[in-house]
Amino acid sequence: MKTISLLGATGSIGVQTLDIIRKNPESFTLSAFSAGRNVDAARQIINEFMPDFVSVVDKDDAERLQSEYPNVQIMHGSQGLELAAVYYKADTLVNAVIGSVGLQPTLSAIDSGKTIAIANKETLVTAGHIVTAAAKKAGVELLPVDSEHSAIFQCMQGERNKNVSRIILTASGGSFRDKKREELADVTVAETLNHPNWSMGAKITVDSATMMNKGLEVIEAHWLFSLPYDQIDVILHRESIIHSMVEFHDRSVMAQLGSPDMRVPIQYALTWPDRLPLPDTMPLDLVEIGRLHFEKADFNRYRMLHFAYEAGRTAGTMPAVMNAANEEAVAAFLDGKLTFLQIEEMVERAMEQHNVILSPELGAIMESDAEARAFVRSFLS
Repeated sequence: MKTISLLGATGSIGVQTLDIIRKNPESFTLSAFSAGRNVDAARQIINEFMPDFVSVVDKDDAERLQSEYPNVQIMHGSQGLELAAVYYKADTLVNAVIGSVGLQPTLSAIDSGKTIAIANKETLVTAGHIVTAAAKKAGVELLPVDSEHSAIFQCMQGERNKNVSRIILTASGGSFRDKKREELADVTVAETLNHPNWSMGAKITVDSATMMNKGLEVIEAHWLFSLPYDQIDVILHRESIIHSMVEFHDRSVMAQLGSPDMRVPIQYALTWPDRLPLPDTMPLDLVEIGRLHFEKADFNRYRMLHFAYEAGRTAGTMPAVMNAANEEAVAAFLDGKLTFLQIEEMVERAMEQHNVILSPELGAIMESDAEARAFVRSFLS
């Protein structure tokens, strides 16, 4: 029986993680979770799973929930999020929050010896050198939840890292994969959020459309699998059937395939090195699918992917700046304050004006993050 602490329980990954716990009560139990500002969803989760610890964002919401559930410990804010991550009854943390807010809880959970199922891209993007070093020192597993990294992780089982020639991340191309760059000037938020393959949260869906999501995954892959950026490729694969591939130096290629269902990589992270059945997941029928398509990921078309490779190779504080600027710009786009193409403009400007600190401590990373956010906000005002 694994005991789970779940950060971001009301988001897309969180909801699907709860579904896995619900359907496997003999294997998993939920001891702690965070729910952001979604108090109604928090109530439903408490009523169903009866956890011991809950964190929300606002103090008033925490006090209201505490009065309703006196036997549950309710906390709020960043302190509550961190306490949920290290809750003493949990042996596994599923970090499914969005944004750099997930970094400090991950580091605290590593220090407390938790196994980390990581769905929070920004943790590794902004501070990969710190997180991976901390995990190695603590002897803690970092298990990928993203479908692409899970695919690589699965392909690597039983293999030796020294035999890897390259990894190939697949990308759906997002909502506008069939549009030329000049057609993106006036696209709407609603159009952007209409992903053809996956059901995801708003921020990740926008990142998929700009290909920043794939850029973040490139940086993640660098840290998870200890490979230089020249050995990490991205190709477009519109069906999202091949979730990623590993090429070995004898030119053998291993791929992990499956119907697009995020519960598969989530559950694998929770059960590794074992597997559990997922009977209500659509089985893969390649005969019915008939054909799989692949295209080059063009840096001129997807400039955010180019920025991510640049940030990763520059290293230091640059990935944190890129990520922070993107978070602010995407939020502004969703609020109608920026156009779709202005997202990448803000990221590019923030990166251009930043003075990189190499091998930064956590404080320098957080300061660079804050400066990038302020830079983007200065344009919005």
